[in-house]
Amino acid sequence: MRLYAVVAAGQFRRYATYRTATAAGVFTNTVFGFILAYTYVALWDERPQLGGYDMSQALSYVWLGQALLMTCSMMGGGFEDELIERIRTGDVAVDLYRPVDLQLWWLAGDLGRAAFHLLGRGIVPMLAGALAFDLALPSSPGVWVAFLVSVGLGVVVSFAIRYLVALSTFWLLDGAGVAQMSWLAGMFFSGMLLPLTLFPGALGDVARALPWSALLQVPADVFLGKYPGRELVGAYAFQAGWALALLLVGRMVQSVATRRVVVQGG
Repeated sequence: MRLYAVVAAGQFRRYATYRTATAAGVFTNTVFGFILAYTYVALWDERPQLGGYDMSQALSYVWLGQALLMTCSMMGGGFEDELIERIRTGDVAVDLYRPVDLQLWWLAGDLGRAAFHLLGRGIVPMLAGALAFDLALPSSPGVWVAFLVSVGLGVVVSFAIRYLVALSTFWLLDGAGVAQMSWLAGMFFSGMLLPLTLFPGALGDVARALPWSALLQVPADVFLGKYPGRELVGAYAFQAGWALALLLVGRMVQSVATRRVVVQGG
């Protein structure tokens, strides 16, 4: 486990070196946060308590989305691009023969990336939103801890989805198309555009049941106190269940791909 901790720390330092890119990302997240916030103000003025949120909660949701956009890679941009390229060029064969677990290696690196983005691109936009608007911020330290746990589970679910996207390159030879479809699904079904509680009927039920809801909708609702008491355990179980299921599928696909590489290499 020490090796994977070193990998995670290395990825944190790697992203920390791109200071200009981080500053540009913070600026972009903040600007889009204000655009969305004023859009939400207009919408909630017309429809108070829309989706079960009051104005302060809706605005908090906006800024949480900006804080978690890169943390949970809802628009891609994590390890998957590099892994797709390594599979496409055949360099992944070297990775498969290394005495480390391929899935855990990339997971560790992605956790380091997510930790940096949460600190580097999440805190400042959230502070900007709190200064400009009346946000519904938790008063209990326990809620903040519960929120961070939920974010961590969301990152793992995000990784598991993107890992499967990258592994599709073994058969498609180019994962760009699958990555774009995953990105679109992530933006829509995570609740990044609108809270999933606003989706009507069966569409809302399906959207909340899909794994992408674990990236933003669930952590945001934990932050806003929508899961009191035992309901919080259910929220965690939902996220952890998807994380475990997708990681296991990823491991099975990885195993099939490994046998394919070995056969072709032999």
